[in-house]
Amino acid sequence: MPDATLSTVRNAARLLKAFLTREEELGVAELSRRLGLGKSTVHRLLTTLLDEGMVEQDRGTGRYRLGIVMFELGEAVRLRMDLHGAAGAVLVRLREQTGESVQVGVPDGDDVVYLERLDSAHSLRLFGDPGRRVPLYCTSSGKVLLAFREEPERVAYLARVQLTPLTRHTIVDPSRLRDELSTVRTRGWAEAINERQVGVASLAAPVRDPSGEVVAAISVNAPVTRFRGVPRRRLAQTVMDAGEAVSRRLGWAPDLAHHKES
Repeated sequence: MPDATLSTVRNAARLLKAFLTREEELGVAELSRRLGLGKSTVHRLLTTLLDEGMVEQDRGTGRYRLGIVMFELGEAVRLRMDLHGAAGAVLVRLREQTGESVQVGVPDGDDVVYLERLDSAHSLRLFGDPGRRVPLYCTSSGKVLLAFREEPERVAYLARVQLTPLTRHTIVDPSRLRDELSTVRTRGWAEAINERQVGVASLAAPVRDPSGEVVAAISVNAPVTRFRGVPRRRLAQTVMDAGEAVSRRLGWAPDLAHHKES
């Protein structure tokens, strides 16, 4: 059974890749010939992909083309590649300015995933690998990503997610978290002190795409002892400036963009 499932997945992937041609639309017979699969198999695969929005069917010709979901997936990949290029030099400068570890995180479901990270040069520093996944509610980056979502999405998140205490400082009261997210939206940055791990603090600011939508967060992370020794307002402004710098590199123009804030 696992082999059959893998074969079906492989055939679905092959079918989608068959659209990587100059032809915008393909029919069942043509796909069957190209893939070496029976027409009934191709039709079943297309029916499933159609239900998932990965392909669309022209009702006039009966032929198929890639669906909007594939475009959205492509845009997600493009954004992450663009982020890599846009954030690199800014992260280097932010680390130089603060002397601490810096990173860029993006939302993935109910988590934040860190795409880029530069570690501090201090002998006492925080280690973390790119690709690390942590809950949104207990990190400064996650709070930024939550705070700038549309209100219905924030409400749904708070109703859906169990706020599990990772330390005694983790915010587990939905009302308190809701209030904090409101504050983050107003002032433009978030912090988390001892919330995910005792002894660790971070401060994050939003990164926007050309439309003004918050698509990532840039943050500074440090041991709490050093974090508390830096004037909070100055550090927040430094991180917000870095977030704006990455946003501008992505094409955001704050004087033209309409922020998607409710």
